[in-house]
Amino acid sequence: MPNSSSISEFLLLPLADTRQLQLLHFWLLLGIYLAALLGNGLISTAVACDRRLHTPMYFFLLNLALLDLGCISTTLPKAMANTLWDTRAISYAGCAAQLFLFLFFMSAEYYLLTIMSYDRYVAICKPLHYGTLMDSRACATMAAAAWGAGLLNSLLHTASTFSLPLCQGNVVNQFFCEIPQILKLACSDSYIREVVVIIFSAVLFFGCFVFIVESYVQIFLAVLRMPSEQGRHKAFSTCLPHLAVVSLFLSSGFFAYLKPPSVSSSSMDLMVALLYSMVPPVVNPLIYSMRNQEVKDAVRKVINKCVSQTFDCPSFGIHDM
Repeated sequence: MPNSSSISEFLLLPLADTRQLQLLHFWLLLGIYLAALLGNGLISTAVACDRRLHTPMYFFLLNLALLDLGCISTTLPKAMANTLWDTRAISYAGCAAQLFLFLFFMSAEYYLLTIMSYDRYVAICKPLHYGTLMDSRACATMAAAAWGAGLLNSLLHTASTFSLPLCQGNVVNQFFCEIPQILKLACSDSYIREVVVIIFSAVLFFGCFVFIVESYVQIFLAVLRMPSEQGRHKAFSTCLPHLAVVSLFLSSGFFAYLKPPSVSSSSMDLMVALLYSMVPPVVNPLIYSMRNQEVKDAVRKVINKCVSQTFDCPSFGIHDM
């Protein structure tokens, strides 16, 4: 059996066996990728270019769109290239880089979603203190903390995973490099360290989950006490999209990394990976724009400016706090 020092490349899971299905999968993945690029690109440009959206909520939404772009760009281009050129190979360094970047963007996104729940909590439960608690410096610090925490988490997991001796071959049973699949290649007595790291991260993530749940319990209690029906509608319109994004992200991600081995299978692992790696970057722009008239108007303005070739963006800054 090869060990990690002799492995120069990994073989990823093929998405199809016949050439016709490979080409079909390529065009399907390309469509998903372009949809994610278009949706998140429009959200990012709209928030950056419309001064009405230079507020904390939309500043965090801009960061979320950038993270979604990075996340899906880490996995899909390689999967499309392998499908188009009928190959399964990814270099050892390429696999490590893909794992690092994917974990970085996913972890940072989760921390950012936690911060966004706090932003909604302050806006609805403590509106008089919103300008103080969520000023431009606080927003920038919290966003930087989310990106930095994601970077540290990714470094920890990548270093731990790729320091393990691999003696179960080089076939990764997934269409991208993923920790659970890499651990299956490790020697049976050597992966305990990474399992401990995963448990530590799971506890940290669970703490963020509890914080999110507690924030929304307080939010919904405050909304139900509002005397104005218009106020309740506006509060729900800004909170429900975020809650939907959080639910989708957590349910798919937790199942992918914490499901028991007894319920694991190649087809299920593939479906779960497709769900948590592709669906959020594509669906998030739709969720946030569907019930938000301000985002719709800003996106429409961006499209009109692109069509008329008079696109000019002012510098981004957070105000109205």
